[in-house]
Amino acid sequence: MKVAVVGATGLVGGEMLKVLAERNFPVDELLLVASERSVGQKMEFQGKEYTVIGMEDAIAQKPQIAIFSAGGSVSKEMAPKFAEAGTTVVDNSSAWRMDPTKKLVVPEINAAELTPEDKIIANPNCSTIQMVVALNKLHQALKIKRIVVSTYQSVTGTGKKAVDQLMNERAGVDGEKAYAYPIDLNVIPHIDVFTENGYTKEEMKMVNETKKIMGDDSIRVTATTVRIPVIGGHSESVNVEFEKDFTLDEVYRLLHETPGVVVVDDVANLQYPMPKDAHGKDEVLVGRIRMDETQDKTLNMWIVADNLRKGAATNAVQIAEYLVENKLV
Repeated sequence: MKVAVVGATGLVGGEMLKVLAERNFPVDELLLVASERSVGQKMEFQGKEYTVIGMEDAIAQKPQIAIFSAGGSVSKEMAPKFAEAGTTVVDNSSAWRMDPTKKLVVPEINAAELTPEDKIIANPNCSTIQMVVALNKLHQALKIKRIVVSTYQSVTGTGKKAVDQLMNERAGVDGEKAYAYPIDLNVIPHIDVFTENGYTKEEMKMVNETKKIMGDDSIRVTATTVRIPVIGGHSESVNVEFEKDFTLDEVYRLLHETPGVVVVDDVANLQYPMPKDAHGKDEVLVGRIRMDETQDKTLNMWIVADNLRKGAATNAVQIAEYLVENKLV
């Protein structure tokens, strides 16, 4: 099994290597791929040193799987070239997510849709992944009508430059900026670019990707996405209206049965999900579960996950695992 990690030198690329090692993914030969400026750089994986190579070199070596985390424009250009060489690409950018010819996959929900013909597979947006993982079983049992979500997103979602900005500001050091405003001691209600309807691209990703992953265009989603000075994971306040009536006991039972979800909800002992507890974990943590007392058949919940792991690297590796286990590569 020859595996390429494209964008290996970035934050998510590094996390992908960590997850591949932790999960004992069957890598016989590893290609670490990055942009020209990183070619020749040395990196370590499972105690062995590797030299970073360029795109064309990697394509020529025809890996069975290429896990991409190299940005949308790079994916648009290079993923088809890998696919033409026979490689199955799992892409972490937004480039292919809403392409009607490409599958948008969260393994716990819709991996069964994958076939050997799917040569470019899209990994969803981090904030969408954790929400749909938590809601999938509830949707199957109760049918979601409408979701109102507000996110509280980690600076790691922007990348290393944003982490450096936060740490520099905390240390009183002037440095390179990832954001238009200070992020330490501040909250920025702006993730990605603004679109014509006044929502950001990140907000519209949550709207459109949720429908595609769950295979249900009738689900209404409205989102506000916000960057906060946190490292470790994204948090979401989610209000969900269902078609069917339910009890909280039923909700707890369904969440306990949901793969990838851990319920952390004991307010008497101040137990609820927080980014510091999700950091480095693959599970989606769910808590603050309560009825919306202003509206029938409606639930409030708080969902937290490590955006670099289940929100990006782990989900991509799980897709690759599914491909291998089901002989789709």
